[in-house]
Amino acid sequence: MSKFLWILGLTVLLFGCSSPHYTNPHILIETNFGDIEVELYPSKAPKTVQAFLSYIDSGYYTKSSFYRVVKNEDMSGVNYGILQGGIWLTNDKQYPSVPGIVHETTKQTGLSHVNGTISLARTLPGTANTEFFFCVGDQTQFDFGNSGSSDGQGFAAFGKVFKGMDIVRKIQSEPSTGESINEKVTIIKIVRL
Repeated sequence: MSKFLWILGLTVLLFGCSSPHYTNPHILIETNFGDIEVELYPSKAPKTVQAFLSYIDSGYYTKSSFYRVVKNEDMSGVNYGILQGGIWLTNDKQYPSVPGIVHETTKQTGLSHVNGTISLARTLPGTANTEFFFCVGDQTQFDFGNSGSSDGQGFAAFGKVFKGMDIVRKIQSEPSTGESINEKVTIIKIVRL
């Protein structure tokens, strides 16, 4: 019996200590292209993070998709822009009933739309909800006071890719017509880590 308890204790010690502990919450976006791990910043963008996590907990993103891209090339031919996803094209009955989130500008949060940033898509301030985008390359025009939004309020950045930026780039490089990915990429699910 004592040998069994010793082995059990050793197993708990080895496997219990192997999972990482993060100061900020992390989420995992599972796609058929691979996984994207994202670190969220609740101390900087509390309302945005709280709403996003509530959408994850509600299962909104199960079988959702990445469907929109903006592509630009620099002088060396490197592609940059954005990759947008959410429930808009996959759960159109749920989408209109999700209320907008109070707009937390980058002036308030101190965040910036640099490479790997996750941010909420919106039309007017306070209309953002389930749709989000990743910055591929620095996209500081989306910060408060810059030219990326017609009202100058920018977009609500709330986290950054921790692992899997190669997956973001791969999906963002998929064939597209205009700003629409020709074959939307399935988000299998998003979970908290």
